[in-house]
Amino acid sequence: MRAALEPADIAIVALYFVLVICIGFFAMWKNNRSTVSGYFLAGRSMTWVAIGASLFVSNIGSEHFIGLAGSGAASGFAVGAWEFNALMLLQLLGWVFVPVYIRSGVYTMPEYLSKRFGGHRIQIYFAALSLILYIFTKLSVDLYSGALFIQESLGWNLYLSVILLIGMTALLTVTGGLVAVIYTDTLQALLMIVGALTLMVISLMEVGGFEEVKRRYMLASPNITSILLTYNISNTNSCNVNPKPDSLKMLREPTDEDIPWPGFLLGQTPASVWYWCADQVIVQRVLAAKNIAHAKGSTLMAGFLKLLPMFIIVVPGMISRILFVDDIACINPEHCFQVCGSRAGCSNIAYPRLVMNLVPVGLRGLMMAVMIAALMSDLDSIFNSASTIFTLDVYKLIRKSATSRELMVVGRVFVAFMVVISIAWVPIIVEMQGGQMYLYIQEVADYLTPPVAALFLMAIFWKRCNEQGAFYGGMAGFVLGAIRLILAFFYRAPECDQPDTRPGFIKDIHYMYVATALFWITGVVTVVVSLLTPPPTKEQVRTTTFWALMKRGAPESAGKGELYQAQEKSILKCNENANHIIPNGKSEENIKSVKPEDINLLVTCRDDSNPVISVSHSEVETPVDCYSNGQAALMGEKKHEEETDNRARHLKFIDWFCGFKSKNVNKRVVREVEEETVCLQMLEETPKVKLLLNTGLVCVCSLGIFMFVYFSL
Repeated sequence: MRAALEPADIAIVALYFVLVICIGFFAMWKNNRSTVSGYFLAGRSMTWVAIGASLFVSNIGSEHFIGLAGSGAASGFAVGAWEFNALMLLQLLGWVFVPVYIRSGVYTMPEYLSKRFGGHRIQIYFAALSLILYIFTKLSVDLYSGALFIQESLGWNLYLSVILLIGMTALLTVTGGLVAVIYTDTLQALLMIVGALTLMVISLMEVGGFEEVKRRYMLASPNITSILLTYNISNTNSCNVNPKPDSLKMLREPTDEDIPWPGFLLGQTPASVWYWCADQVIVQRVLAAKNIAHAKGSTLMAGFLKLLPMFIIVVPGMISRILFVDDIACINPEHCFQVCGSRAGCSNIAYPRLVMNLVPVGLRGLMMAVMIAALMSDLDSIFNSASTIFTLDVYKLIRKSATSRELMVVGRVFVAFMVVISIAWVPIIVEMQGGQMYLYIQEVADYLTPPVAALFLMAIFWKRCNEQGAFYGGMAGFVLGAIRLILAFFYRAPECDQPDTRPGFIKDIHYMYVATALFWITGVVTVVVSLLTPPPTKEQVRTTTFWALMKRGAPESAGKGELYQAQEKSILKCNENANHIIPNGKSEENIKSVKPEDINLLVTCRDDSNPVISVSHSEVETPVDCYSNGQAALMGEKKHEEETDNRARHLKFIDWFCGFKSKNVNKRVVREVEEETVCLQMLEETPKVKLLLNTGLVCVCSLGIFMFVYFSL
């Protein structure tokens, strides 16, 4: 069913677009996007509220509104288990993984693996795998689900709509960086929650409350006689169109085809560690926090918000089946194709069908804006995180001498490349069979991500794990998972009215059990190879494991690859070109002196290049505003940059638009502080804050366990 937009709906959608554009330009004006830290990590200045909202909407994209509601319509409460599982894994991220990442001083997950194990082959493997997952699973599914909603509810031109949304999202990401992404995510989180709560209330009132949902859902079977007469089709009686007997249980029998409880706990949970604790999209937001307290606060906030999808997405999907059972629970492939254009099933239209039939004019525009927000939040997250990985983990290996400006250009160009790939995927996505889309996403991920989760867990918790063990363990798991994925695509599940001739190891072994095997095989191979080869060096495990957090103290003196130190109370001097620091007590012509307290930009050097010296006299908001990617942002390398900028105005505008700043620098003198000291400062918590955060941790985890028990009994 399609509905035309009323003027009120158009006004709301237009207002949303205007707000998003204004937020993007505000981020461009306010934030320093000319550095790697400023563009990719928002200068590490974000608060827990903004990051928590961004974490929520980065996960809850359009595929959740389509996929979660669709799986709720098809199989009941089961799909909500992923949301409650995520609630607790977010706390594992905040209390274990993020402190290690901050202590390590890394920007990307491949960079962490490289620092933990040494070498580059694990870094390249993980970077390539992440980009493949982003482009060919996340992007494709997001665009498919967003396009499905637009096509089902509004009747807009599909390709024009998707191209417009991709283009606008890419514009925000390219110009504003992570600040624009997080700011717009905050708006989108508010919009999403308000809109989805509104629809939940309307739909619950329509059916008579939550208890009526459970009662009427179990009776929601299609009227086969009416369907046969309406659509002029024949019925084979081979498709199961009735609700499953255990639809109102979350964790189900070990042989269940949707969510067997042993497979979920032993296979799906470890596999989900990758998404919530080692995926660049999620981790990058938390690394943008001012300090560890804001990071933990953001995961607590996101954890509490993860209680909502069960009620604002899954339950409305079940209500949609109750109200539109003849369409949602189509009786055979021929009927399904006539209803929604897919022979696999029509459960994916549950949420848009509910919107277009229950929501009044005006609110329909709000819900359209919610779906646009969901799609854009996922796309901007993927664009920013994928460009970060490509720029810092792939391009820098090719161009080791790349300047900060060059890295910014490459990051933006890669976003443009991903836009092209995304648009090229649209025709393929339109032809993709629907089925239960959310379970399809999980199945694909479960074949590729368990080995990665095993590697990160062992890297953080087992100091003896070395590069050889991690590489061969990861390769063993990846090869086995890739083989299973290829076989799963080759032996596709037949339509419900056709016999299943697939081999037994494909049709009878649930993908969660495969994930369990992949996770533990990877772990065993990693342990065996690590024990048979030399242990990692002390430097590789000094700051990169969980146990390093237990040994916080004064950082070791700087050696090669560390910061050059200067006494805190001394007056540093430099020559006019600022290419080296003049020790105290020395004199030289044209030397200027600056007090250390006037300096706010630290200098680091993680490679063989010379330290870059820079000065800014604005106040420092966070300890880590001061460094980016191991090198201080170069505010001015040449003497002529101190002179007045006489370039044409349009060139100045282009530089500002793209975030390339060229400030006048009168003094290039730096008080140099060790990077490790800065990282340790970020990990400091006052006793009151620690108590408050730990109390929140107990509360959110208790709620998660309660929800599992309540919906599984």
